[in-house]
Amino acid sequence: QVQLVESGGGLVQPGGSLRLSCAASGFTLDDYAIGWFRQAPGKEREGVSCIRSIDGSRYYADSVKGRFTISRDNATNTLYLQMNSLKPEDTGVYLCNTNDVWGQGIQVTVSS
Repeated sequence: QVQLVESGGGLVQPGGSLRLSCAASGFTLDDYAIGWFRQAPGKEREGVSCIRSIDGSRYYADSVKGRFTISRDNATNTLYLQMNSLKPEDTGVYLCNTNDVWGQGIQVTVSS
């Protein structure tokens, strides 16, 4: 019953946008730091963005600053990642994580 489920991925052209969602069940997102990771084929998983538990501040990897926005809706227990101005190098499997729980991952492909 402890679960994170991502949605909103897909195929998009360079410069396009996607909004990823991560719905949590079995626990409350607000109690923990939470973030998005991604993994491209042949590459290690990397942190993309997170909301810090200490002060609620947001972290963004340099590669996505100014293009991605992380947000959390405590009422619906859902984490979001708004992804704008997407680039081919953003392609990968995106996963949300909090409290040592991982989502199943969702594919994002940026290609013309």
